[in-house]
Amino acid sequence: MLLIQISAAHGPLECERAAHLTLQTLLREAAAADIAFEVLESVDTAAGCKSALLRSDSAAAPHWVAPWLGSIQWVFNSPFRPQHKRKNWFVAVQRCTAPQALPDNGEIRFQACKASGAGGQHVNTTDSAVHATHMASGLAVKVSTKRSQHANKRLARELLAIKLAQLHADQLSGARQARSLQHWQVARGDPVKVFRR
Repeated sequence: MLLIQISAAHGPLECERAAHLTLQTLLREAAAADIAFEVLESVDTAAGCKSALLRSDSAAAPHWVAPWLGSIQWVFNSPFRPQHKRKNWFVAVQRCTAPQALPDNGEIRFQACKASGAGGQHVNTTDSAVHATHMASGLAVKVSTKRSQHANKRLARELLAIKLAQLHADQLSGARQARSLQHWQVARGDPVKVFRR
């Protein structure tokens, strides 16, 4: 399984537009190369999207996506600030670490709910959407991209596994950073022990 993330990071509205354009272009070119990507999660905004998480189970996907990894530059005049001089907008495409294991259903509380927003004729009439909460960590996701509740539960488990892996990586990174900062916090006086040679 290959996971990639497209992110506008902390960029302005134009970067959100560029992230949306990147997502559309990547999906279109992947389909032309007969490589299927599934959008697992997308943080959409009025300007485009802040980030999108994509998955591919195709064996050729890692090789195909390699030229996409890194910073993507879009050159266009700002549709939001017509007098703005800047024309270069950047987004990141990064490979994410796939989770080693999915959390057990016993670790997750599932709650069926109605999907919201635009969609097919059944989007607001069935409880196909799923709100899933990982009990130990408190992490939660809502999935309504599939028409069946079973498929939404499977996707919710995968998203929670990704979020748990990211949380674990962030905790390790935070611990490393804290250890690094301790090198700058050595007090020069008031020692708790003194050794002489």
